[in-house]
Amino acid sequence: MAVTTRRQRWAVLAVVVAALAAGAVLRGLLDGPGSAAIGQKRFVLHAQPKQTPPVSFVDSNGAPMQLDHLRGKVLLLNIWATWCAPCREEMPSLDRLQARLGGPDFEVVALSIDNDAKGLAQVKAFYSQVGIRHLRIFQDPTASAGFNLGTAGVPTTLLIDRQGRELGRLAGAAEWDSEDAIKLVRRTISP
Repeated sequence: MAVTTRRQRWAVLAVVVAALAAGAVLRGLLDGPGSAAIGQKRFVLHAQPKQTPPVSFVDSNGAPMQLDHLRGKVLLLNIWATWCAPCREEMPSLDRLQARLGGPDFEVVALSIDNDAKGLAQVKAFYSQVGIRHLRIFQDPTASAGFNLGTAGVPTTLLIDRQGRELGRLAGAAEWDSEDAIKLVRRTISP
């Protein structure tokens, strides 16, 4: 039979308190002001907004556009491709987010990097097949947007303020019409 002394109990209590404190610090690092939860994903917010580099693409008619043409709105810029399975899975949630919050203050910009000769046609066919009705069609025929924006892969989504500055990003697919995502976008639209 083990006999526990008062000193041993205090030592155990000190270890437990230290472990709880370490856990709280770790949670603070993960959930602190530098990130926001979007379901099971982490949307990484920058300490300071970052100016976005020039990004060129075309609209559904093949007319040239620049990301700067959309200044004045909060943008959720999603870099994706029709050949990317996670991209295809998240696209309906982006469409629902656009239907719910899109307007003069906010737009989801789904920018396809399909860059072969049929790129724009592939995007249009995908929108039709999946029933995407609220997102405008944008395509980067050079597939340089991801490189210019420093993305590591697709899908990657950037939150951009009205001045064209990147506020944060999420690598990977997410449920963009979830309450977490809607709260993040609403906070950005109306700070």
